[in-house]
Amino acid sequence: MIELLFDPSFAASVPRFVTPILLAALGGALCERAGVFNIALEGFMLTGAFAAVLGAYFAGFPYIGAFAAIIAGIAMGLIFAEFNLRRGGDPIVVSIAINILAAGLTTYLLRAIFDVTGAFSDPGIAGFRPIDIPGVGTIPFFGRLLSGQSILFYVALAAVPALHYFFARHRLGLRIRAAGENPAALQSGGVSPRRVQLLALIGCGALCGLAGAQLSIANVNLFVENMSAGRGWIAVVAVLLTRGRPLPLFVIAMIFGVVDSLSFRVQGLGLPQQFTDMMPYLATLVVLVGLSWWRRKKMA
Repeated sequence: MIELLFDPSFAASVPRFVTPILLAALGGALCERAGVFNIALEGFMLTGAFAAVLGAYFAGFPYIGAFAAIIAGIAMGLIFAEFNLRRGGDPIVVSIAINILAAGLTTYLLRAIFDVTGAFSDPGIAGFRPIDIPGVGTIPFFGRLLSGQSILFYVALAAVPALHYFFARHRLGLRIRAAGENPAALQSGGVSPRRVQLLALIGCGALCGLAGAQLSIANVNLFVENMSAGRGWIAVVAVLLTRGRPLPLFVIAMIFGVVDSLSFRVQGLGLPQQFTDMMPYLATLVVLVGLSWWRRKKMA
């Protein structure tokens, strides 16, 4: 049984599940550190997935699709900023509204632009090709894990230390942290916390858009209604567990990605699909309970 689950193809599949969760969680980390309570990552990601297919199909180039996904994600971030930062709306209400808007809008545009329902798949959708790193692919297990993936996987890996450095050393990163930890001090320094939070939302939208692009034009070359399938919510949990710190966030995203990959593979063992579908969310609950217990024990 172990050989069936953890064969060489398992290592190759893990990055495809980790990448969208990691990119969305890194975007959520920007909001978390800036003091913006954003649980609309699901909607940001879903909009990016549709825009990626739209751009890749009409332009015939996957990088145009990724750029369209970034623009779509930023647009959702600006909508969030308009109703939360500018108009003072409750962040939970705004987040839920954006998630509903993204689900309805992508379904409508799927029918209006492509005249299909449910899913759109066409050979004209230009997807990202795997990048083979010379000499790495032959390494047992880790070769399949690190080589032969889409460029967005390597972007996500590079974004982890880059964001860690950004929060620790970069002026804007320090301002983002100040906006979340002590906005009054930031204000006294002549910097508007709202403006910094707006920039954090723009960055969040861009990263979540790329997460959607990974789903639609890297993992597969198609768009399916609600294809984010709760991954945005898993990213939210990862952000809350790590309080927006990139390095621990990477570990949590890897755990969720591995479980997500395993949930597809255990279907071959005859387990009910309902059980395999709930595995990533069950892992989320287990991690939440375990971390809560550890924090309480540490405080006792």
